Amino acid sequence: MAMLLILLRAYMVFLIVVILIYILRHLIFSMNRLSGIQYTHYPDIMDSDLPSVTVMVPMHNEEKVARNILDLLSVIDYPQSLFEVIPINDHSTDGTVAILDQYAAKFPYIRPLHRSSGRRGKSAALNEALIRARGDIIILFDADYLPPQGIVRSLAVCFKNPVVGAVMGRVIPENAQTNLLTKLLALERSAGYQVDQQARQNMHLIPQFGGTVGGFRKDIVRELGGFSPDSLTEDTELTFRLLINGWQVLYNNRIECYEEVPEDWDVRGRQIRRWARGHCQVMFRYMGAMLRSAYLSPVTKFDGVLLLFIYLVPLLLMVGIADAVTLFFLDQVRLLDSMFIFLAVAMFNIFGNFAPFYQVGTASFLDGFTDRIRLLPFVLFNFLFNMLYTAHGSFDAIIDILFGRTGLWQKTERFRKS
Repeated sequence: MAMLLILLRAYMVFLIVVILIYILRHLIFSMNRLSGIQYTHYPDIMDSDLPSVTVMVPMHNEEKVARNILDLLSVIDYPQSLFEVIPINDHSTDGTVAILDQYAAKFPYIRPLHRSSGRRGKSAALNEALIRARGDIIILFDADYLPPQGIVRSLAVCFKNPVVGAVMGRVIPENAQTNLLTKLLALERSAGYQVDQQARQNMHLIPQFGGTVGGFRKDIVRELGGFSPDSLTEDTELTFRLLINGWQVLYNNRIECYEEVPEDWDVRGRQIRRWARGHCQVMFRYMGAMLRSAYLSPVTKFDGVLLLFIYLVPLLLMVGIADAVTLFFLDQVRLLDSMFIFLAVAMFNIFGNFAPFYQVGTASFLDGFTDRIRLLPFVLFNFLFNMLYTAHGSFDAIIDILFGRTGLWQKTERFRKS
């Protein structure tokens, strides 16, 4: 019994330290965005010596949104001799195939890839498309995205820096005003990109490649063996594979693209669960290699640990709540102390994790949308929702490691009406 009590108390100390570290991390990032030196990386360079580009758009049953993105890609500001679009039909059973063939007949630089056999999923689809791609730079968009006319040029110019392996732009919800969920997601996106990603870029830490609204060098990814078909978050995996091999990942806050965020809580929950599961898979696979990499500084490695660890934190918090309850029933803490621990956990997720108070406030100020701060009281309810699904996804990843289980790719449902 004495050893059990020591372990329970030690875990609470460990959890409190983790909470404090993440709170300090978000505070530092917010202060950097308000008062630090800001880096943007070449978005306004006018250069006639542009690289050849292949835009890839993975699609599985995307008839609701396929025409929107193909219409926009057909008027992209980039030399046609250096530009092609490969929309990837990945085992679609709706009208996606007909839509892609229609656009291919109209625009010679749109070259669809139809996949009806083999493994389904974004990683497998990208690997097959990499074999066909003519461009030196691969730029990715999800099917629901609405790319501005100059975005391909802005992304491509960033690769004028020879040490850059991947570039990520900013994602902005285009359906933010639909309901409470989309408004809360707009808060998260704003804080995550406007503050978190840009601050990590400013501080020479680890901006994360997000798998869309971004690009990478084709030859590098092919030399690294392409994308792992078992990966549920191929973007996070690519980030760390590039870093541990000496390539830089850049974030450019001025390169903006618009997306459709989930409008349904169940769809959002399944999305979070998949992200958490895939992110933790990357943590288990690449934590050791990252820490051993000769290309990363100790500070960058520490940031990498925090970045890889982030989706495991809600599971640790749930264990912490169980720990506090156990200590209470063992008469080791008073009721008031137990309530304090629970409130500390809740406050962490409100102010330090999914939608941190100071990051939301900072991002809203920088974006000029201070009225968004009125939604902060609702973050308390969002906290419990996020915590449940993230913990579930992290637990899935642990089971995957223990039993060699393979996850299946799940497409996020679309809601666009036209």
